[in-house]
Amino acid sequence: MKTEMAEVQPVLILAIETSCDETSVAVVKDGCEVLSNIISSQIETHRAFGGVVPEVASRKHVEVMTLVIEQALAEAGVHPQQLTAVAVTQGPGLVGALLVGVVAAKSLALAWNKPLIGTHHIAGHIYANRLVAELKYPNMTLVVSGGHTELVSMEQEGVFRIIGRTRDDAVGEAYDKVARSLGFPYPGGPHVDRLAREAAEAVALPRVWLEPGSYDFSFSGLKSAVLNVVNQSKMKGLEPNVAGIARGFQESVVEVLVEKAIRAVRSTGSRQLLLCGGVAANGGLRAALISRCEAEKIELIIPPPVYCTDNAAMIGAAAYVKWQHSGGTPLDMVADPGFSLEEWSVPVASIE
Repeated sequence: MKTEMAEVQPVLILAIETSCDETSVAVVKDGCEVLSNIISSQIETHRAFGGVVPEVASRKHVEVMTLVIEQALAEAGVHPQQLTAVAVTQGPGLVGALLVGVVAAKSLALAWNKPLIGTHHIAGHIYANRLVAELKYPNMTLVVSGGHTELVSMEQEGVFRIIGRTRDDAVGEAYDKVARSLGFPYPGGPHVDRLAREAAEAVALPRVWLEPGSYDFSFSGLKSAVLNVVNQSKMKGLEPNVAGIARGFQESVVEVLVEKAIRAVRSTGSRQLLLCGGVAANGGLRAALISRCEAEKIELIIPPPVYCTDNAAMIGAAAYVKWQHSGGTPLDMVADPGFSLEEWSVPVASIE
């Protein structure tokens, strides 16, 4: 008699992301195929304030959550009972914004009788790379998001070790503060990037390397150096060389990020370098990493811009890894604005 193989059912995860000012819901199949990824941005709302206002962000999440969930399911062509689990960003992020997503996810998990998967926001950014390429281990990730600048080593799937992090401003925060000092509206990073690549010359600015061999970062001093250049020009009655300052700032940031990332890859024997986070959409950084990795013969993965900024597809990708190794999360899970990436890691596989 022939034994028919049982058909393997796909893992369909509905994921919710509300860590800051984007309300996003996605349906992701087997951790790598995006069936839908709906994003409702609040940029226009917060631009009037020059930055994200946490209370306003939370209220906006509440207003659009139901509609975004419905759109994600409709676009994916998936009925709730076909889902394997419901995933949500547990942290880090703005506590009020996180709470909206967590409450929504818990409600859906209960109503649909589906497991809940609490997911780490930065793990999501890292696994956004799996939406575009197969990951090889060990690998190294350069995380450059609004509130995080880190070098994260993964020796095996879902196991994270931070080997370097910022000691003050994250690179995204530094871009926004420098942009404000140069007269650009929020969000300022794209304006600085554009002007930097158009500038004919760069105003000389310092590189902050810290101690020899350190993988940590510091951008507060560089931000202060930019302010000094702007203020000195104004005190002399001159208009600041905005384009030259933007280029000098970007070149300083990019040189340090690229050099430390390449050194981290070499020192850990990583097979790939991954780039992730909102600043991964920066054209200057992408171009510099591509050029350097080609010269060093290092495999580089960079997600498209839609997966660099906050989105739920990346949460679905990371949740799949957690589901495969650890299963779901208890329903008494709480939103955690200080959630540790290393603690979220899946259990380390025993070595025979």
